[in-house]
Amino acid sequence: MNNQAIQTIEKEQIKFLKFPKEELLSSKKEKAERCQTLTRAMVLGNIEHQKVHILFADNEGLKRVNTTIWGVTEEYVILKTSTTIPMERIVSVA
Repeated sequence: MNNQAIQTIEKEQIKFLKFPKEELLSSKKEKAERCQTLTRAMVLGNIEHQKVHILFADNEGLKRVNTTIWGVTEEYVILKTSTTIPMERIVSVA
């Protein structure tokens, strides 16, 4: 990733983005940690309605969204209104 500005967007904008198919994380450890963090965030979102910041990349660069995670599958993170972000495009969750 280069040092470009991170654009903060609303979750409603995600459905208009284009996502390349390449994985952003290189190691199995990073991917496992991402999955654990997303699952933890999903539990907090469903039980306590707690929002998280998701840092991800579309075909134009890095984006950040502050939202509640409703579900996590092997391929996607599911947000409200059936909005999804491909798992391989997520850099971090905080």
